[in-house]
Amino acid sequence: MSFSIAAEPIDLSSLSMAMEDPACGAAVWFEGRVRNHNEGRAVLRLEYEVYTPIAISEGLRIIEEARQRWAVRRAVAVHREGLLALGEVAVVVGVASAHRDEAFQAARYLIDEAKARLPIWKREHYVDGEATWVNCQRCGHARGG
Repeated sequence: MSFSIAAEPIDLSSLSMAMEDPACGAAVWFEGRVRNHNEGRAVLRLEYEVYTPIAISEGLRIIEEARQRWAVRRAVAVHREGLLALGEVAVVVGVASAHRDEAFQAARYLIDEAKARLPIWKREHYVDGEATWVNCQRCGHARGG
């Protein structure tokens, strides 16, 4: 069970190997990628700022909550920080369990809770040259602070 922040591209093959478990009949992966648009605007790239100590401790707490709710045998989550180009993987969540329903539910819980609770802020850089902090109600940049 692990949660981490990565400054470099996420190594998906290493994560996949870490999820190997002969007791698991299901492994579910979610990859969040940088797309070229948001709310009708053309996006050039994304930038993530992370308060790493709290992000990691809260990320581990979320994984433990999932373990308590579903029969999760393995779970991993990695979120990028810094500038990301179009198509790059920004976040990965993987869950392995004996059965698919548990794996799907736990993976959905992990990504939804991470987006809601972690101190990770996203700045979109648009093709027209503007850059805006988005989806960060608690973000100091969004409040002007």
